[in-house]
Amino acid sequence: MMWSPTSWTQKPAAQQVSYGDPEALTRVIAEMSRLPPLVTSWEVENLRAGLARAARGEAFVLQGGDCAESFDDCRSDPIAAKLKILLQMSLVLVHGTKKPVIRIGRIAGQYAKPRSADNETRGGVTLPAYRGDLINRDAFTAEDRAPDPVLMLRAYERAALTLNFIRALVDGGFADLHHPEYWDVSFAEGSPYAAQYHQIVDSIRESLDFVSAITGVEAEVLRRVDIFTSHEALALPYEQATTRQVPRRPGWYNLSTHFPWIGMRTAQLDGAHVEFHRGINNPLGIKIGPGMTTDWLVGLLDALDPERKPGKITLIHRMGAGKLQQHLPPLVEAVRGTGRTVLWVCDPMHGNTETTPQGIKTRRFDNIVSELEQSFELHAQLGSHLGGVHVELTGENVTECIGGARGLSEVDLERAYKSRVDPRLNYEQALECAMRIAKHLRQR
Repeated sequence: MMWSPTSWTQKPAAQQVSYGDPEALTRVIAEMSRLPPLVTSWEVENLRAGLARAARGEAFVLQGGDCAESFDDCRSDPIAAKLKILLQMSLVLVHGTKKPVIRIGRIAGQYAKPRSADNETRGGVTLPAYRGDLINRDAFTAEDRAPDPVLMLRAYERAALTLNFIRALVDGGFADLHHPEYWDVSFAEGSPYAAQYHQIVDSIRESLDFVSAITGVEAEVLRRVDIFTSHEALALPYEQATTRQVPRRPGWYNLSTHFPWIGMRTAQLDGAHVEFHRGINNPLGIKIGPGMTTDWLVGLLDALDPERKPGKITLIHRMGAGKLQQHLPPLVEAVRGTGRTVLWVCDPMHGNTETTPQGIKTRRFDNIVSELEQSFELHAQLGSHLGGVHVELTGENVTECIGGARGLSEVDLERAYKSRVDPRLNYEQALECAMRIAKHLRQR
């Protein structure tokens, strides 16, 4: 089948919605296709080269951000907070891995979410499920839950505003991590890891001061970093509208993001999402869970990367702390059997989601760290290499995940639970997670 940005429409498409006004959808796609791209092809190619280095063990990937972005959070404070925690975590990981860290935000496009059911019932009323601000609205009314194609334009605008602010912050010196306020670890006081955290921070400060004193080039080397964007490429009309050909480069690029990924709910070999993604030049992420089979995974690799380009494929496994030992090794062995070099990344969040007796979705910090540590050890035992981590986080002081140095409990969840979809690590838990990874890697 000849590929084009619209060839996916000839395949069965999971997790898509039906718009009441198809002509309005066509108008929105046409308007979006004329707008300036959000990212550039040379940024996409730079990321692919970096992911190739990480696959070879020469770099480490940190991918993090919201489970589902909200239009309401397109404000300076939440954006700056997410950027700040990504920068802090990345420097902690540089310290632990002794390698450059590639920073990828789940940001500027993560506006759509897959759902396990098409509808939601409350008080005897059944309405379409909320699928993210790109598709419909969270309020439980028939009008709000009806899919609205104009929301794709709003998402594109919010993504552009978010990217513009991130780039302005990075260019303006926000990434300068000399500031002592970036390294407040008072949250860890009283925890078993408090002394180790202080030691990590002191070592990072000393390293920064040493490099500054010896090289005299701190202004650029230590104050400016690259931030790439990513989102699950779920709503195919949106992705189609942002896919372009560019001058002096062959092929097509999805220029709404640097790094789109496919979830398992939409990874059918004969499905629309695989059809769309096989034709774009972006590096691709594939989420793999306990239900992934070896034949399915090898089929995805063949379909999405027939030319075996370095850095093209990142496999993001999310098994759950209790299922990793059983389900990951056969997949690693199957990929090795193909002779491919892919980037393996651990998502310790999604496989560890649970619901409290009060009906609140949460994740336990100890399970998150356990899956990460098991993943490092398993890959090493299998002769493989874990080259990154993928986490859902926010730079704000939310209470959505249980545990961490402050010992958040189920009672604390109701205090500041802000996520509309999945629970995220808060600022302190995210930084603690990075420090636990760094500690584990140094011990190895």
